[in-house]
Amino acid sequence: MEILQKRSIEFNREGFDDAELLTIYKKLLKPRMIEEKMLILLRQGKITKWFSGWGQEGISVGCTYAMDKEEYMLPMHRNLGVFTTRDIPLNRLFAQFQGKLSGFTKGRDRSFHFGTQEFKLVGMISHLGPQLGIADGIALANKLHKNGKSTMVFTGDGGASEGDFHESLNVAAVWDLPVIFCIENNCWGLSTPSIEQFRCKQFIDKGIGYGMNAVQVDGNNILDVIRTVRKINDDIRKEPKPYILELMTFRMRGHEESSGTKYYPEGIQEEWAQKDPVTNYEIYLKEIGVLTDELETEIKNTFKEEIQSGFETAQAEGSIVPSLETELADIYAPYTQALITASGEKSEKRFIDAIQDALIQSMEKYPDLILMGQDIAEYGGAFKVTEGLVDQFGKDRVRNTPICESAIVGAGLGLSISGMKAMVEMQFADFVTCGFNQIINNLAKMHWRWGQNADVVVRMPTGAGTAAGPFHSQSNEAWFFHTPGLKILYPSNPYDAKGLLNAAIEDPNPVLFFEHKLLYRSLKEEIPNDYYTVEIGKAATVSEGTDLTIITYGAGVHWAKEAMTKFPAVSAEILDLRTLLPLDTTAIYDAARKTGKVIVLHEDCMIGGIGGELVAMITENCFQSLDAPVMRVASLDTPVPFAVSLEKQFLPQERLVETIEKIINY
Repeated sequence: MEILQKRSIEFNREGFDDAELLTIYKKLLKPRMIEEKMLILLRQGKITKWFSGWGQEGISVGCTYAMDKEEYMLPMHRNLGVFTTRDIPLNRLFAQFQGKLSGFTKGRDRSFHFGTQEFKLVGMISHLGPQLGIADGIALANKLHKNGKSTMVFTGDGGASEGDFHESLNVAAVWDLPVIFCIENNCWGLSTPSIEQFRCKQFIDKGIGYGMNAVQVDGNNILDVIRTVRKINDDIRKEPKPYILELMTFRMRGHEESSGTKYYPEGIQEEWAQKDPVTNYEIYLKEIGVLTDELETEIKNTFKEEIQSGFETAQAEGSIVPSLETELADIYAPYTQALITASGEKSEKRFIDAIQDALIQSMEKYPDLILMGQDIAEYGGAFKVTEGLVDQFGKDRVRNTPICESAIVGAGLGLSISGMKAMVEMQFADFVTCGFNQIINNLAKMHWRWGQNADVVVRMPTGAGTAAGPFHSQSNEAWFFHTPGLKILYPSNPYDAKGLLNAAIEDPNPVLFFEHKLLYRSLKEEIPNDYYTVEIGKAATVSEGTDLTIITYGAGVHWAKEAMTKFPAVSAEILDLRTLLPLDTTAIYDAARKTGKVIVLHEDCMIGGIGGELVAMITENCFQSLDAPVMRVASLDTPVPFAVSLEKQFLPQERLVETIEKIINY
């Protein structure tokens, strides 16, 4: 591309003195010079991948420069200027690019897929959209704390096609959250041009639909970017509200270097090269006498030395020595549960009352705990679990949400990043599919990736037996059982329900809390009125036995007890897992070895259910103690049917009785 000789961008320096104009130049130049270095290193094979922000530096640098350093920013992979403007040491940045220990992810993730509390940055994941919901949560924390802070999150014109974009903007608008949604409109999503991504003329047109202000600015004009962001923030600090900020620019290089730009129309890169943000600003500063050739050379030489020094420091660092202990230890945030013993008076509580007890007492214990979910405020939730809580704690803390599970789970994570706690209620466990990505790829992996805990509990009414059909009856705990970083609790009785939910909210790690709908009002038990906790990761022996062992959880505990009444001469050990992840393997193996005959029972479908893993573990570790094959009993491998007779056939109770007879006579 030809070197730009003439300026094509008109700058307005009003409000900027000479010293600041020069400071901005240095901020703008630095990521460009780093990228020049990175492209050389990529060709030399010293880094493996690079997402270029060439030509878009005015956005990253300008937006960051205009934000307060204590305000969170959530950048993407073309936002090198965000990281450099926040003054991250270059040796650490280069170490991150090379997968070195002194980077931010201990070699577990690449490029800008990291966050850092020190610099108030929350990096992206490859799915592009989920960081928007996280920004909502951070902005919510700012609003609740009335600290006057703003939050900024980036997306691209391509990423704005994702559902997370709509959900997150909608939530921010409904809740009047102080967040700036920066849309870098660079005309391309990988190889797909804008005309194939969206049909609106421009993204600011969406503002009226969401009921929020929308502003468009030339993203290559760094002074306009800074001025615009400052003006928006002045507005937000007076009255919290969200903004769409559309920044017009162009992606000069490929989506990433290996993909190239052969699909670009001829001449388009040359056209946009005339609007280069760095070169145009450089020419302007020389025109007004702020920058000289000598000073330019001095600044560039200083940066060259800093960049080379940072790279050499990172390069000299040895490769990470793998450690099983370290990898496994970082799955969860460090936490040792201190059990709080039940004491004081008891009263009879239904399962649903025990859940509500825990929520109320945890809200009292943790003033920064926020409850979020569809219809959970005045209506009290689909099952009335949260009935009356809004009167006690107010709508700031007991929040009705729009129907947007992904954004709300993301908001829960944003609250955690801000040092708060969140409980998200799924109206039905089935609906968690709409928030699946946030749970699997953000909540579960966040601490392992860059040391940020996800202090979020997701409550999920689950299970069949209520003739609710295939979309309100699924047992879906196995979907998450496969995912390291989550904790999964599934109580079977009121005492455990209260104690485990309290424990889940105490725990700084992400917890999925399954509540069987059929148990809500069918079980009663004398439980303590005061606050107490039950140990996470500890199974409970429901009955002692010597002839066979039934390992189960949730409604399965009651099915096992009922089935054994048909075999009065048989002594059964019934183990209630209570925690599915992490499993109490000691209790499982002890129970299996005790009788030598084991049935694993769960309501979920047979294939791919948790039972298969339990059978494998018991067989591998207890084989010499077994007197029969370990047998599974589960629901049919079909969706959950609606008709009562079909649902009864689907569920495993009758097959459990048959399997007990079979294993006894083996």
